[in-house]
Amino acid sequence: MRKISATSIVAMIMVGAWAAAPVIAGSGARGHLVEFEKMTWVEVKEALAAGKTTALIYTGGVEQRGPQNANGGHNLMAHATVAAIAEKLGNAIFMPVLPFTPNNASAELPGTIGITNDLLAALLERIAEQSIVDGFKNVIVMGDHGGGQPKVYEEVARKLNDKYSSQGIHVYYCDQVYSAANDAIEAYMAAHGYPPDLHGGVSDTAEMMYLDKDNTWVRKALVKAALGDPVVHGEAQIDANSPHNGITGDARRSTAQLGNKFFDLKVDYAVKQIRGFIGDR
Repeated sequence: MRKISATSIVAMIMVGAWAAAPVIAGSGARGHLVEFEKMTWVEVKEALAAGKTTALIYTGGVEQRGPQNANGGHNLMAHATVAAIAEKLGNAIFMPVLPFTPNNASAELPGTIGITNDLLAALLERIAEQSIVDGFKNVIVMGDHGGGQPKVYEEVARKLNDKYSSQGIHVYYCDQVYSAANDAIEAYMAAHGYPPDLHGGVSDTAEMMYLDKDNTWVRKALVKAALGDPVVHGEAQIDANSPHNGITGDARRSTAQLGNKFFDLKVDYAVKQIRGFIGDR
């Protein structure tokens, strides 16, 4: 009887295992994937076949956020938020975050790059229809920045839903991740003695601190002095004595713990609304 070496036995086992494996190497070996741009086309196709037929289109934005926060805060928060929403839904994949939303640059506070409402509408429509061509049956549009909300998002979602609903394909605008969640955050802050803010204050800064795992988004040494124009009855009070530093509110009491709470609120509001739209589809 011919003696077979240990090396040969291992090789035979590996060949047998390889022969038994599927020819297409898909997402199974890499776990739970929800990020379209980090998936291969094979993984996307397998995910669609397995029921991940909801595409999430999330917009961010680039704008000054006070001396303490990076200009790209909306994009950074948007990516983390939509990833968490996709994971929690379980049947969704998120598209690349759209980095520009309606806004206007300023030479006085040079941290903003904005687009127009018309450009946003065209981009949302194109990205949504490309997602539909790829095979998604539900498309959700939503955003981290207020520019274009709700008018542009609502109009695009309504137009495309009217166009495709007869084919069993639906497009929805998820406003709760922005409007309702922000209302809940402001209510929490008021109930716990935090000053109101509109931009670059506690709510923005705290969420960025929570998500800033690499310590590159927030200039933490500046947070203790991050006092901006006061907010009274929902309006910024700007006069000759105002700091006018890009903050409307007061960010000095921002903490990562608060940011965690605010982040979870946004995700929970979005997931609840999206599930109401699509059910188990």
